[in-house]
Amino acid sequence: MKNIEQKPIFNGPKVSYMKLISWNVNGIRAIAKKDFFKSVNSLDPDILCLQETKAQDLEVEKTISELSQYHSYTNSADQKGYSGTAILSKEKPLAVTTDMGVEEHDKEGRVLCAEYDNFYLVNVYVPNSGQKLERLNYRQQWDAAFLKYLIALEKKKPVVVCGDFNVAHRPIDLKNDKANYNKTAGYTQIEIDGMDNVSAAGFVDTFRKLHPNEVAYTYWSYRFKARERNVGWRIDYILVSGSFMEKVLSSEILPDYLGSDHCPIQLSLNL
Repeated sequence: MKNIEQKPIFNGPKVSYMKLISWNVNGIRAIAKKDFFKSVNSLDPDILCLQETKAQDLEVEKTISELSQYHSYTNSADQKGYSGTAILSKEKPLAVTTDMGVEEHDKEGRVLCAEYDNFYLVNVYVPNSGQKLERLNYRQQWDAAFLKYLIALEKKKPVVVCGDFNVAHRPIDLKNDKANYNKTAGYTQIEIDGMDNVSAAGFVDTFRKLHPNEVAYTYWSYRFKARERNVGWRIDYILVSGSFMEKVLSSEILPDYLGSDHCPIQLSLNL
């Protein structure tokens, strides 16, 4: 785990209302060639969390440089063109740290944490268990380490955690639940148990809390016209500490924004 010190670009005002957007972009350089910057300017988030940037830190910084209204922080994987997270924030955080401090889990740029006055913001890209579930055992270990990390943060102040969790938590969260159960990465009992453990620790799935019966997805395969047919999965989440739920104004999924196989999700807070 390391602290990031970066030169401030813009000191935005502190506001009581805050809009957070989380988006798995499936390659920052690829989405930048589409309508990404138009989408960001339209959404105008106070904080933008990106997952799967698929670029090294300097490459990410270069690609997003026109978003000069934000302080930007990145965490890239050791392996080039793989994984990676970024946080763009109008308000400069009190501190930013990378990773969990667990060597075996800290090589893929999957965790980035920004500290603000009232909360910690954790941006996460949880490992995929693989087409043949070859990483499922590793994923189980990763989930346990990540929950331990979140609980340690929460002892200091409330936590908001957003990103691609690579799991559909309940049958409502994917189109074909029975066909995929225990066969497909993202819907095995081990992964579901991992998400159950996060819920049991007191972290609230904001979208499902506010929309208990709504069928909505955040990811669609590029194959078989899945998005056109709305054959999707809800695997991107914004969770908050239970004590922080009273500050949540809304939690939404924004499927009309294109450019990735995931769509952005949005949380509005009254701080």
